[in-house]
Amino acid sequence: MPLHGRTAIVTGSTSGIGLGIARALAAEGADLVLNSFTDSAEDHALAQGIAAEFGIRARYIRADMADGAACRRLVAEAGGCDILVNNAGIQHVAPIEDFPVAKWDAILAINLSSAFHTTAAALPGMKARGWGRIINIASAHGLTASPFKAAYVAAKHGLVGLTRTVALEVAGQGITANAICPGYVLTPLVEAQIPDQMKAHGMDRETVVREVMLLRQPSRQFATTGQIGGTAVFLCSPAADQITGTTISVDGGWTAL
Repeated sequence: MPLHGRTAIVTGSTSGIGLGIARALAAEGADLVLNSFTDSAEDHALAQGIAAEFGIRARYIRADMADGAACRRLVAEAGGCDILVNNAGIQHVAPIEDFPVAKWDAILAINLSSAFHTTAAALPGMKARGWGRIINIASAHGLTASPFKAAYVAAKHGLVGLTRTVALEVAGQGITANAICPGYVLTPLVEAQIPDQMKAHGMDRETVVREVMLLRQPSRQFATTGQIGGTAVFLCSPAADQITGTTISVDGGWTAL
């Protein structure tokens, strides 16, 4: 188990992409800290279940990723980490002139500023150990834009820039920083949207997925959370020791257009 003895913090990891990444890292032997903004019995049971399934240590720590101090406390309470996956994110769609200021502030805080705070808190320990992996989950929207997503696009572009800056600051210290840029990923949240899209467009599932939801994704196939997790595992492997300060697109060709 190549990641045995490593500890990974994955923010926003009780479902979707974050959970897929957490499970992929656990399968390689990494101990886990799961996170979200809730603190339910189900959250802690999820961590316990992953620990039992993969024979690793796992726990759940609540932190509101819109709160910079809470982001830093998450890393402190975890006792530091070897692998930091900044995945937490939210979205809102509206024209700029109608975009709620509170939504703008929240999206920038959770999708961008949280990564600054967790990275700043995690780096001293990584430097002391001479090894670390920072993996920021950006988006195809970190490389291109779409209308009505001003805050999300701005935050994800900023996250890519933050990734590159961190990579330069820690180059040669055994620490890498990279961004994964997914396109549309089949998460429970996306799955739940499909029936409404079918009804709105009068199409069957296959057609509405291919012709509406994945119109900008040339493969016309969703990426899977397992594929994003596999990419994260690769970035933690010796094969990726010299991959830093870059983006890896998992978007079915979206950003190749």
